[in-house]
This record gives sequence, C-alpha cells and structure tokens, in this order.
Amino acid sequence: MNQELFDQGLQTRREVLGADYVDAAIANADDFNRPLQEMVTQYAWGDIWNRPGLDRRSRSLINLAMLTALNRPHELKLHLRGALRNGVSRDEIQEVLLQTAIYCGMPAAIDSFRVARELFREIDA
Repeated sequence: MNQELFDQGLQTRREVLGADYVDAAIANADDFNRPLQEMVTQYAWGDIWNRPGLDRRSRSLINLAMLTALNRPHELKLHLRGALRNGVSRDEIQEVLLQTAIYCGMPAAIDSFRVARELFREIDA
C-alpha cells in the first residue's frame, strides 16, 4: 500500500463523504474487507479523485450518472451527499438524473429520483 496516497485519499474521502461515515467504514473493517477499504481509499480517493483534470464538483456529477446507470442506490445516496458538499445544487442533480432517464432507462432514473428525494427530506427535516 502507498501510505501517502492512502492518507491523501482518506482526507479527500472524509471531505466528500463526511468524516463520520468514512471513519466508521475504516473502523468497522475486518480482515475480510480491510483490503477493499484500503484499495478504495488509496486508488479511488487518493489517486483518481485528486487528479488535476476534473474538479470535485465535476467528478460528483459524473458519479451520480454512473451510479444511476449501475443501479447502486446505497452508493448513490452516499454520493448525493458528497455532490451537495462539493457544491452541486439540487437543480443540477435533477438535470443529471433526467439525463440518465434517456441514456440509462426510466426505471434507473425513477429509482435515483426516489433516493434523491428521500435524502433531501432527511436533510430538510
């Protein structure tokens, strides 16, 4: 493991997803899934999310579309929160999800709209 990339990734992951969530994921890792947590933190968050080619806001928008396409509601909810932290507005989230309806299919977009509405209700409560 590259400790420097892991540490950078841990910082970025905390800033985007929230320290509570990330710290719990790391703390709850066991011998079985610890290698995955390390890989995600080092490669996804340390290497890719810190590349200079796209800002975090753009990466968040892309993730929302990809997670909708892959039908990953748990990860979508997590990245919706991250997108909001990265400055993406609810209107922009709506536009991304409308775009996914055309390219990923209506059922995928409907599920993503449902997840987003639930998250917005939680935030607004």
